[in-house]
Amino acid sequence: MSKKIPVALQLWSVREDTARDFAATVGAVARMGYAGVEIAGFGNGDAAGAKTSLDAAGLKVAGMHAGIGQLRADLNRCVDEALLLGTRHVICPYWPHEHYHSGAACARIGEELGTIGATFRAHGIQFAFHNHAFEMKIVDGRRVFDWMLDAAAPRDLGCQADVYWIQIGGKNPAAFVREQGRRIRTLHLKDEKELGTGPVAFPEVFAAVEEIGAVEWYVVEVEQYNHAPLESVRLSFNQLKAWGKV
Repeated sequence: MSKKIPVALQLWSVREDTARDFAATVGAVARMGYAGVEIAGFGNGDAAGAKTSLDAAGLKVAGMHAGIGQLRADLNRCVDEALLLGTRHVICPYWPHEHYHSGAACARIGEELGTIGATFRAHGIQFAFHNHAFEMKIVDGRRVFDWMLDAAAPRDLGCQADVYWIQIGGKNPAAFVREQGRRIRTLHLKDEKELGTGPVAFPEVFAAVEEIGAVEWYVVEVEQYNHAPLESVRLSFNQLKAWGKV
């Protein structure tokens, strides 16, 4: 039997809780059984405080999201924070979709992201872009994401596939995972609300991921809720347990 892929929680899922008390929130996440977290800001503290809290909770940092504004304004600080947290992955989580007006424009975005990624690579960190539905749209005959990714070397720009947004964007998530192959090192597990409550065919996704063997972390993200956020992420973890993934 192949080794199970560790499961992290994207802390954006519980952002109101981390804003009140980062340490208490990540402690609760650890007690649910998560092996790590993906950072989306530091709640009511800073990077050093987050590192202390995560170490105390026994959680690893699967990755760190950093917006394009942060990356442009102070790339060195983003590198330093990633190194402090001990993560091998930094991800740009969003790009304004109104910029996707032509294939050439999308390619220029990919080139900029690749240049940023080369800086991270020099420090042993893999840089990636996280998709929403917008990146699945067709512009000048190709998907936006294809224009972007093809404009940069895979070593400088990876793909953090979000299976829910791929689905909503009209693409089969398992097929997308197979297309991108080893470019996907962290995979966002998201459904309509809690895992297992929406349209994503997760068994197909898991089969594709495990066939390729490149994903280092599954990252749970919940953005719409049937319950309080901490309960939603607990239920999502338990669903993964029921599927035999943890």
